[in-house]
Amino acid sequence: MHELIVAMRIVLLMSLIAIGNSQAQQAPPNPEPDGRYKVDILEVVGHPDDDIEVAAYIAKLIEQQHKRVAVVYTTRGNSGGNAAGPEQSNALADIREMEARHSLASYGITNAWFLQGSDTPGSDVLHSLEAWGHGKALDEVVRLVRITRPEVVITWLPDYVVGENHEDHQGAGVLATEAFDLAANPMAFPEQVEAPRNRLSISNYGEGLRPWQPKKIYYVTDAIHLEFLKGKGPEYLTNDISPSRKVPYSRVAAEAWSYYKTQNDFTDAQLTEFSEMPVRFVLGKSLVGGAQTGDVFEGVTSNPLPYARARGYEPLPAALTLELGGPWAFYGLFWRAHNIEHLAYLYAPEAQVAPGESLWVPLVIRNDTDLTKEVNLRAALPAGWSQKPEATLYTIAAHGSYPLQLTITSSAAHKGTWQNLSWTGESGGQKIGSVTLRVDVVANGLPQ
Repeated sequence: MHELIVAMRIVLLMSLIAIGNSQAQQAPPNPEPDGRYKVDILEVVGHPDDDIEVAAYIAKLIEQQHKRVAVVYTTRGNSGGNAAGPEQSNALADIREMEARHSLASYGITNAWFLQGSDTPGSDVLHSLEAWGHGKALDEVVRLVRITRPEVVITWLPDYVVGENHEDHQGAGVLATEAFDLAANPMAFPEQVEAPRNRLSISNYGEGLRPWQPKKIYYVTDAIHLEFLKGKGPEYLTNDISPSRKVPYSRVAAEAWSYYKTQNDFTDAQLTEFSEMPVRFVLGKSLVGGAQTGDVFEGVTSNPLPYARARGYEPLPAALTLELGGPWAFYGLFWRAHNIEHLAYLYAPEAQVAPGESLWVPLVIRNDTDLTKEVNLRAALPAGWSQKPEATLYTIAAHGSYPLQLTITSSAAHKGTWQNLSWTGESGGQKIGSVTLRVDVVANGLPQ
């Protein structure tokens, strides 16, 4: 009898469990990210019209491989000239934004975002980052990487080079590189990845984005000596014929440029030369392997990647050192922090100055030792060049630094040549280091 009662209790308990399971409610699926904005390539550039640098390559990808591409402009081009009308400042920015949208649409790009950074005509990247509000601009770029979830990022080369050398180009490359390394980190702008409490209500908070790790980042540059880029990344010819338009993709790029009526930068001959030259990339880094000169999408699959932590800032060894300051010092730290230190070997430090005009050269003496040090600085300048200030002896406190702001006046006699400027530091009879700066003596439209 006892066994029968136990068996009946077991049957009753199992029945209650079965009833409970049958009444369990299935939770609705977690909404996926908005698929309308997922892209294969995200371009991060400085100004409306910068997209033309790679337009021939991108147009072919869109037409023949059906790749999805979006563009982020860090400025709206509010400080440029206007060849089409009298509009300037914010009015010009409104016009240039519309020019960009029409230009992009002409070769298949419909999604573009414009940040609020002011167009800053100069060549010092730190000036652009300061004017834009570095943290605010980075917040925006990380957000857009998380919205678009690109497999590949294309941006300007983060380096100080002789060429157009626009600080906004460099700034876009800096922000894109930082966003590449931060977008998959949930502790970077965590409010962006906070789940909304009720996504269907108003007055909500929590942006509801997901961390995202792009797989590759590539750089382009407008440096004057592109031959140094051979073998540093893939290169694409622009003379392939568009099946739908029956013209070369170089012509597609030239037609896209024609929408930028406010610009007027090119003669017809210059536009032809620019649009027909190969599109050259520098591989920044790949998290999926592949050859340095392999195709942009080599190794890329649809599988998401986990967060790939970059090296980050690492203090330099304790020593007494002399180095170029300003943007050169920044890039030396930046490249190491983001695992792209191979960029240091593309170009030796260089600058540009008009004949007979002045060049700003920042130097910095660092003393990471425990003792105050005196440093004797000697300059070696080309004949006919001069330097201000003329001081040669500097005292640097322990664990301190001394930034020098030098004004170098060039000789008009060296017009059209490259000249080497160098400085050597000595302390206690010992050489602590030397720096050399190659200078192209030719006029440039951008101030330092």
